[in-house]
Amino acid sequence: MRSRYAAFVVRNGDYLFRTWHPATRPADVDPGDLTWTGLEILDTVEGGPADRDGIVEFVAHHRSGRTTGRLHERSRFERRAGRWFYLDGEISGD
Repeated sequence: MRSRYAAFVVRNGDYLFRTWHPATRPADVDPGDLTWTGLEILDTVEGGPADRDGIVEFVAHHRSGRTTGRLHERSRFERRAGRWFYLDGEISGD
């Protein structure tokens, strides 16, 4: 999760594409033009060394010009061949 956030910060679309589960990733991954300013991990479920699946709930803060915002998401990840892949997430409207 943290490495994907860092990829958004530096706009590394290739890394985001490679760490997105093949069953759910789009044909093209565009990290966008937001400036990401902080990440708070709120909760994790499983996702340890012996787990195949994991969930991470987070809030990522961003800005665009003078406008600030936040993304609150509960993301699902799956381990394949020893690597974690982002499956999908539910975005909270709070």
